[in-house]
Amino acid sequence: MANSAKCADGSDNLGVIRPWVNGLDITRRPRHMWIIDFGVGMPREEAALHEAPFEYVSEHVAPIRRGNRDRQRRENWWRLGRSGGDLREAARGLERLIVTPRVSKYRLFVWAPADTLPDSAVVAVARDDDYAFGVLHSHVHELWARGMGTQLREVESGFRYTPTTCFETFPFPHSTTEQRTRISEAAQELDRLRRGWLDPEGWSELRKKRRTLTHLYNERPQWLLDIHDRLDRAVLAAYGWPSDVAPHDLLGHLLELNLAREAATE
Repeated sequence: MANSAKCADGSDNLGVIRPWVNGLDITRRPRHMWIIDFGVGMPREEAALHEAPFEYVSEHVAPIRRGNRDRQRRENWWRLGRSGGDLREAARGLERLIVTPRVSKYRLFVWAPADTLPDSAVVAVARDDDYAFGVLHSHVHELWARGMGTQLREVESGFRYTPTTCFETFPFPHSTTEQRTRISEAAQELDRLRRGWLDPEGWSELRKKRRTLTHLYNERPQWLLDIHDRLDRAVLAAYGWPSDVAPHDLLGHLLELNLAREAATE
């Protein structure tokens, strides 16, 4: 549909087509979905130059939007309801970003291309370094996120990860160059091993159907436990805490660190 022709001004329709993910693309199999995105403030006349995408939106979106109570969504029906302007700006110049479901049984972080538009049920972190990925995927951050997030009624359904309470309050370690390297290397290995398990070479899509991150973390094979243990040890070392620190003590240390840093900024 959108890739079939150039625009009226000679530009490419790919300029208004972006990859899109929701929570199921992370916890299950990625579906490689795309979404039409005319940007934050593109006027209708400019959007109409992208003939095929504009025609699709006119046919499928405009009729629904005309009855919307939100004036912005009603009058600017060709634009996305939530344009994600802050994320666009934060991700500028990055090659990838970190995404995680707002609600999930396990706190899973994965890489996505920097131009990805996340669904409202996905939290995106505008960082493209393995160090940040490693710290976020450590037991330290998961414990903090579970303590600061909201547990759903059914434990099996998981808990809610909210950026303001789970991410913005989390005190990253002040790491040395060597410590950052160890965390980064462990994070790279975690990502490499998981991708290899999710998409074995030579397997058909049908055969890979049950290979999801949720299934992997339900089963927790030894190699997964080993790489997470390596990552956790590297992150704890960056904080200067022992690898066998008890969960209750770990939360106490994180809270002290959080309060100290907050006081230092006042």
